[in-house]
This record gives sequence, structure tokens and C-alpha cells, in this order.
Amino acid sequence: MGQAFEFGIGARDGKARTGVIHTPRGEIRTPAFMPVGTAATVKAMLPESVRATGADILLGNTYHLMLRPTAERIARLGGLHRFMNWERPILTDSGGFQVMSLGPLRKLTEEGVVFSSHIDGSKHMLSPERSMEIQKLLGSDIVMCFDECPALPADDATVAKSMRMSMRWAQRSRDAFGDRPGHALFGIQQGGVTEELRGESAEALKAIGFDGYAVGGLAVGEGQEAMFGVLDYAPGMLPDDKPRYLMGVGKPDDIVGAVQRGIDMMDCVLPSRSGRTGQAWTRRGQVNIKNARHMDDPRPLDEHCTCPACRSYSRAYLHHVFRAQEIISSMLLTWHNLHYFQELMQGLREAIAAGRLEGFVAEFHAQRSEGDIEPL
Repeated sequence: MGQAFEFGIGARDGKARTGVIHTPRGEIRTPAFMPVGTAATVKAMLPESVRATGADILLGNTYHLMLRPTAERIARLGGLHRFMNWERPILTDSGGFQVMSLGPLRKLTEEGVVFSSHIDGSKHMLSPERSMEIQKLLGSDIVMCFDECPALPADDATVAKSMRMSMRWAQRSRDAFGDRPGHALFGIQQGGVTEELRGESAEALKAIGFDGYAVGGLAVGEGQEAMFGVLDYAPGMLPDDKPRYLMGVGKPDDIVGAVQRGIDMMDCVLPSRSGRTGQAWTRRGQVNIKNARHMDDPRPLDEHCTCPACRSYSRAYLHHVFRAQEIISSMLLTWHNLHYFQELMQGLREAIAAGRLEGFVAEFHAQRSEGDIEPL
């Protein structure tokens, strides 16, 4: 486990790039999509099934794991990798976003955030130092700074105040993280949708120095157009030779647009959450398996997909098991969605390496505009 954390860029096509993040637990091919394992599991999936979709890295959730089963218990049981049977890299978020989402259940100060557990009402404190301690106990390969993520829209004064506190917290996170060979700490750029504030945040983070940099504070209600507007300049403010991570994104067209603008890593609960609610993502867009038109349809979700759901089951069967509330419905649809997202990432990597990203993106949008296949 002594290998250093390193990032190497392979090919470029416009602002987009391919690369490999080297970690002691394995390589992460970029651009990368990270499935979310909130409570030490990607819902409805076995770890080996997640790996079979092509995922190189998972995301774990500091807030949920600190409350249940607790980071201390996970550490006693050998760390998060052993606990959840995932030997490859794990990135953990800082807990900041979840805590900020608690609204009246939390109190924010310069020191950190005092909040009440949504599980049992117990009081807890999260600070930069405590967040670093929890993520160390979990054994995360990539650790995120503790920051505040204000909801958008918000006025510039509110965003600036929040961003500057996050930058002070970034320094405290860096100090508390210390020197941990083989483990990485990522800083998080804030600043809302204001270019000047984003620039100030980027300069503060670069002065501190991190192993990677996230574009935070997006996908929080600002809409795709505003998000892409920020991504047109924000990644270029961050060091070119470090991974750039867009947090909490997203839908397939969000992913494609982010990669075009220089983003290397993304995560989102969407593939698994959609799978549990009867939504399948395909090359032609979304399929709502609940719809009655699938009831007698013998065809797969996507005739070109090689996932188990498409290889062995019909739309009629998937419609039936969803309507019957059978657990296999969540398993098959989640597997399909994760497979599709990883297939999309592989397609993007290959297109960038071949210098044909523009054509790939044009075909991606053309297929989606055709819509789902016609009913029988």
C-alpha cells in the first residue's frame, strides 16, 4: 500500500482529456463516473456486480456512516473496504452537503456545524478536523475537504461569505489531514455562479495545495444552462495536472457536457435511485417501465446493451416485477443503469483518445432525440 497517489493525462480533445489516477488500491480511468454507496452499499447491487459494470471507484458518505454504524465501529472491523467487500478505491465526501441539507436541524459557526441526527435526534458536531478524523477511520483513498455548500440561487454577498469560510475550512482540513502517503485530499472550489468568486476560491485552494480539486456548489438547483456556464471557465481555473471532480452530477447529458468542459470525475445517485423507481436510462433516453405499453413487449430495454437485464429479460418481465414490487426489479434496473453509465464513460474515453469527441457527442444527442423505440 505504499504506492503514491498520481494522476497522468493520456489524450486531449478540446478541453476534454483522458487519464489514469494511480492509487495503491488500483487504477481509476478518467473521465470516471463513481456509483454512490451511501451506507456502505450501492443499493440493490453486490460489490462484484458494480465492478462488472466497469466501475473503478465508489463513493461513500461520511454523514450517513458516522451516524450508522459509526466510523469508529467500521475502523474496528478493518475499515470501509473490508466492511463492504470493495477492494478498489473509495472516495468519501466530507458530510458537509448532507449536514447543510438539514436546515433547521443544524447550527453553523466558524468552528463547524452542530446538528441533530435524522435517525434518532442525537446531537453531533462536524468540523474540518472531525471530518478528516472520520474519513481516516473509514480508510478512504480520496478524502474531501469539509466545506459549506449554499443552495442556489443566492446573492453574491451570501455566496462570498460562505465561500471564504469554506476556504478557511479547506486550510484546516489540509492541516488535519497531515501526511498520508497513498491517500489523497481534494479541495473544493465554491463561488456559486459568479466567475470572480470562483476565481478567488481557486487561488485560495491552489495556495494551500491539494492532490485533486472539485468544482462544488453546482447541481443544487441552478439548472443545466447555469451549471454549464460555470463549467465553461471553472475547471480552467484549477491546476491542469490534477484531477477535476464535479460533485453530484448527474444525468447523461450533464456528464457529456461536463466532460467536454474538462471534468475528469463525477458521481450521482441517479442510476441506482432511478432503478428503484422504475426508470431505465438508455441510448435513446429514459424508459419508464411502469407504463402499460411495456406489458406485452418481448423486447429488451435496449437491444444493443449487454447487461443482464437486457441480455436475459424482456420489458414485459421488468414491467411485471416492478408492478409486483419484487426485489429483482430494483436489482435488474439498477444494474442496467449502472452498466449504461459506465458504457457511456468508456465511449467518452475512447472518443477523446481517438480525437473524435465532437462526433461522439453529436451521435449521443441524435440518438436521444429519436426517443424510445416504438411500441409493438
